[in-house]
Amino acid sequence: MDLGRLRTLRELAIRQTMAAVAQALLVSPSAVSQQIALLEEETGSQLVERRGRGVRLTAAGQKLLVHAERIITEIEAAKTELAELKKVVSGEIRLAAFPSVAAVLVPDTIVALRAKHPLLTVKFDELEPTESLAALRAWQIDAALIDDLNIPAGELDINVETVPVIEDVFHVMLPRAHRLARTSTVKLKDLQAEQWAIDTASPTYTQMIIGLCRKAGFEPVIVARCGGFEVTQALTEAGCAISIIPGLRASHEMTHVAVRKLLPEIRRKIAVATRKGEQRQPKLKVLIEYIRASAAAYKDRKLIM
Repeated sequence: MDLGRLRTLRELAIRQTMAAVAQALLVSPSAVSQQIALLEEETGSQLVERRGRGVRLTAAGQKLLVHAERIITEIEAAKTELAELKKVVSGEIRLAAFPSVAAVLVPDTIVALRAKHPLLTVKFDELEPTESLAALRAWQIDAALIDDLNIPAGELDINVETVPVIEDVFHVMLPRAHRLARTSTVKLKDLQAEQWAIDTASPTYTQMIIGLCRKAGFEPVIVARCGGFEVTQALTEAGCAISIIPGLRASHEMTHVAVRKLLPEIRRKIAVATRKGEQRQPKLKVLIEYIRASAAAYKDRKLIM
């Protein structure tokens, strides 16, 4: 059986719509449908059935899925064991990370890897944590930097394993002339009369901020919903709004705004995620090693601790 078709079946079992699978695999919905049709022709069995707007696996599809999972796992394990025999770390490795952590850890990681392992090429994609995990499951990337705000540990796919990298602490970003900029820390409840700019690239982040404000007894007045940090910062610089940002983001030079510690403290744990059993691969092993080394060097500069 064609391995690509088995992977398509596996994705369909996870996502339950042709459109979602197509988006994850970067193909058209018709291509997904064709792959499933060819697999059904190959097996002589109906593997999926439509349910409303989605699809679900038939009994035959479920049985084939069990074997598909085993086959895919064994193939990846074989690749890992063969790779371990190689003394030279080489080839290509694909890494994804979300902007705030990528800007701090990815450049140093790539530079160090190029110096130590010149035959290894690192290809990088900027993706939010949920997008990274989808790409990881679809074999589009090899490793993903994720956080536990967007991907709680209990919601991780059983076929994904993680290695802790660093903890990040959130800060308040204020106009330099703001009254609270004269203090070293800012309490969340002191921001209830402010106008807020929110970076909406991560829906989970937006929900977290709104939820924390409500817990503190107020509804944040959101005057700007921004798709990227640059606009959020520009609005803050101009005195239009305030915002809450990751400490990793705050570590960059920001001379035209004030960045202060937030109380009560909000932390997130950042980890590197890989498919289960693949961390023994030499190229993944060194990638994780250098990501963690970059994080350790960052912590030594005492920018977020």
